Amino acid sequence: MSILIKPIITEKATKDSEVFNRYTFVVDKKANKIEIKGAVEATYGVSISSVKTLNYPIQRNTKFTKKGLVTGIKSGYKKAIVQLAEGDSIDFYSNI
Repeated sequence: MSILIKPIITEKATKDSEVFNRYTFVVDKKANKIEIKGAVEATYGVSISSVKTLNYPIQRNTKFTKKGLVTGIKSGYKKAIVQLAEGDSIDFYSNI
């Protein structure tokens, strides 16, 4: 099972990586900070100074439509913000 699921590439995450050298990933819900650090170092060959994690819960919503009551679910996930050491960087666009 892979610990790193995908990188998050949004405007905020891209600015964070350019200015503060922090990169954001969606990770496995059961992974801890030590496992995340090891996975990023092994995958991208960089050294990491700190890891911050955030757990997002499941979001449920209900709408009243002509068809009746419609419910939806948005699954929860875990996000990791990784601070790289000075001089290191990750290029997500090198494989394109």
